[in-house]
Amino acid sequence: MTVHNRVREPRTRRLSYVEPDLVAYRLLNRGQSKGLPLFAIIVGCAFVAAPLQTVLAFNAVATGLYVLAFVYGIYLVHRALAQPGMIRVGDTLARALADADLPICTVLVPAYREPEVIARAIRSLESLEYPRDRLDIKILLEEDDHATIEAARRARPQPHIELLEIPLGLPRTKPRACNYALRFARGELVTIFDVEDRPDPLQIRRAVAAFHRVDRSVVCLQAKLSYYNARQNLITRWLTVEYASWFSMLLPALAAQGSPVPLGGTSMYLKRSVLEAIGGWDAFNVTEDADLGIRLHRMGYRTAVLDSTTYEEATSDFVNWVKQRSRWYKGYMQTWLVHSRHPRRLWQELGPAGFLSFHLTIGATPLVPLINPIFWLLTLLWTVGHFPFIETLFPPWLYYPGLLCMVFGNFMIIYANILGARMGGYPDLLGAVLLAPIYWIMMSIAALKALFQLIRVPNFWEKTTHGLDRQPSPEVELAVD
Repeated sequence: MTVHNRVREPRTRRLSYVEPDLVAYRLLNRGQSKGLPLFAIIVGCAFVAAPLQTVLAFNAVATGLYVLAFVYGIYLVHRALAQPGMIRVGDTLARALADADLPICTVLVPAYREPEVIARAIRSLESLEYPRDRLDIKILLEEDDHATIEAARRARPQPHIELLEIPLGLPRTKPRACNYALRFARGELVTIFDVEDRPDPLQIRRAVAAFHRVDRSVVCLQAKLSYYNARQNLITRWLTVEYASWFSMLLPALAAQGSPVPLGGTSMYLKRSVLEAIGGWDAFNVTEDADLGIRLHRMGYRTAVLDSTTYEEATSDFVNWVKQRSRWYKGYMQTWLVHSRHPRRLWQELGPAGFLSFHLTIGATPLVPLINPIFWLLTLLWTVGHFPFIETLFPPWLYYPGLLCMVFGNFMIIYANILGARMGGYPDLLGAVLLAPIYWIMMSIAALKALFQLIRVPNFWEKTTHGLDRQPSPEVELAVD
């Protein structure tokens, strides 16, 4: 075990030296700061002059968004079923790689206020099937987090695991800690594991073998994520089904068609030379992973999905779930605002298909749950009272596309989740899929909180509490032990 304590303040804005306008340090750039108030004034004047026509226009835009999301979702599901985009490396091939041919891999493990789970994390890291002289594992500890530091020391990590203390500074975020640690990294490849993660022991070997098989433009491999406490309660079941659809269907489909891939927050394998060349992670973005995936694609690099699973702890209580989900939504809003600052350039770098995919995966992800409650309320009012003003808001040319999305769109979401659960190996969770409308309400609550925080505290990283799981599933225990 090595204890590495540095007191220098990390350069949290170093990404700004590479791409100054791709940093979430400011919520809005100069053009957006001028454009948004002007847009609000125009909308306000239009509403005063012609309120019905203005509301109809916004209704039409929202309905158009639903239709686009519905059609694109069908396309991605079809693509995922017709051409699975995952790279598979079997155990035999992974173990066949000679140790001498394996590159050094740097593993960054951010841990903040995690004294209860840090020892378990260290044991999981020690079980990785990779030569220890080729592993550069760094557990990132905030220097004022004395409880976690002491717990990590008591766990007595093996010599290839380094405890790296991160100097105090702002913003206090996971990407800031990773940027600091990157300056001391020795690996040709870099990955991140969260402190509660239980990765496939062969995952690094699989990633190395996969890099030998892909095009040189592929500089990032995203492994699949799932949960080891999937069946703890209804919330963990919903999360597991959602992750199964996301990592077994949607991300492989995006990668296969050459669209931008929003990365997960862990188990992505990056070529360090590229990561350093593009300035590392955005320390001010609370979903630095999604931002990094978009930024890599804009700069001509590609991401593939690796068929290897890292198991995480699914948050199991409502309050903790809202904290986590609102941070994800806020980060997607940040990422959308940052990359939309220069639409023409974004179009040129992503191409028409990638441009549309970016807006429907990054922009629509928090926007749809934000506007859903409006349409739910209108539907409820019409069902209960048949208020005439609602009929006015939905002339036939808007009513039928809206009805299509309400009936078939919702069915498609449930169907995609059923497929994802089966493809992800969780057919017994199909009952939770049928209760998905409750989950959609929770998503809208989280999206509203995210919007509020985006305005008030855009760079605030709301901590997710870990260690609330009961007992991990037996098959994961076997994989880890």
